[in-house]
Amino acid sequence: MSEAQRVDSAAWVAEAALGKKAERLVALDVSGLTSIADVFVIATGNSDRHARAIADAIVEEASRRGRRVLGVEGYEDARWVLIDLDDVIVHLFLPEVREAYDLERLWSDAPPLTVGEASAAH
Repeated sequence: MSEAQRVDSAAWVAEAALGKKAERLVALDVSGLTSIADVFVIATGNSDRHARAIADAIVEEASRRGRRVLGVEGYEDARWVLIDLDDVIVHLFLPEVREAYDLERLWSDAPPLTVGEASAAH
């Protein structure tokens, strides 16, 4: 996947998440660091209901775009919802869970992708 494709994929995910008021959204280009995905999108919801609404918006947008959702994990508790879109993996956290796992630190070698408002949140 080219850099332009990575940015485009991250951008539509970010747009769907931000449309539901996701907070602290960050997109990371992990293509050079792992084979499991090209992009991680990380965002915060302020409650379990909020995190589920963000997840629903992303899944709906994926469907609208003809993108296959390989899996959604953690939806019921919605403390950490993981959405596998094959080349993009979305991590939606409640604030305290995001702090505990600190994926940005774990993946600090991954360059951030500029995707609208996401670049201002990093």
